[in-house]
Amino acid sequence: MLESNNLGAMLRQWRDRTTPGQAGVQSIGRRRVPGLRREELGRLAGVSADYIKRLEQGQGHPSREVLEALARALRLGREDYEYFCVLAGYSLTGDGYVPQHIGGGAQRLLDRLTDVPVCVCDAAWTVIAWNNVWGSVMGCGPGPGAGRDRNVAWRLFVGTPGSIFRSAGRTARFESTVVADLRRAVVRYPADARLSTLVGDLIAASSRFRSLWEGRADAPVREERVSVHQPDMGDIVVDCDTLSVDDGDLRFILFTAEPGSAQARRLALAGTVQALPRSAHEPTD
Repeated sequence: MLESNNLGAMLRQWRDRTTPGQAGVQSIGRRRVPGLRREELGRLAGVSADYIKRLEQGQGHPSREVLEALARALRLGREDYEYFCVLAGYSLTGDGYVPQHIGGGAQRLLDRLTDVPVCVCDAAWTVIAWNNVWGSVMGCGPGPGAGRDRNVAWRLFVGTPGSIFRSAGRTARFESTVVADLRRAVVRYPADARLSTLVGDLIAASSRFRSLWEGRADAPVREERVSVHQPDMGDIVVDCDTLSVDDGDLRFILFTAEPGSAQARRLALAGTVQALPRSAHEPTD
């Protein structure tokens, strides 16, 4: 559990930034604070102003029900709510470990996507599955590397370059997206030593990662244009989309091209170069 005064500091910060208008509170008279008064927040959340004060001073331990009520009153988004829960010592995912299992719905989705290259990453951006077309286009043999080479973040910041190339601007935006995702993962999965070790090693090995980690990550980028180097056909320009699947906290990465275009024909041809296993769940360390 993180120290309770961290929870209190964040609660005060969120209270200060939430205006009466945002919370649906009628503002009467002159206000000395820009955000909600303790009395107003307490009334919205069904607790006393004194209880809010104690929480902000690092005293007491709110229940999940109180956390949810406070989050609703403060209009917290999902990321802030999850951070709030972790500060209060609650695990968000049962055992607190990054899921590496592909559920039935996600597996059926992967099975249906047979004509476009698709790979699946877990919340730590480690590749855990892919389809035949992905393997053919990427020319990755039985799988996209082993150990850390299978982790997108590690290859992006530290490891050897892969087969996907972006412009400098798109690379910077994708780096911010990956760091923001890892920051959320650390909050969601506090018990996962593999994840915390990965982040620690990235901080130690990459000044770029360290700078982004210590700063404020931009909004996630879920679609972009990239160039994929296929060993037998050269570079193919494709649209790269990342789809989030809540069940298992997965990321589906898909390559597509404009139907009927030269790039679409080359992408389709590259997908038939060789037959590869559909997926694998080998050890990643």
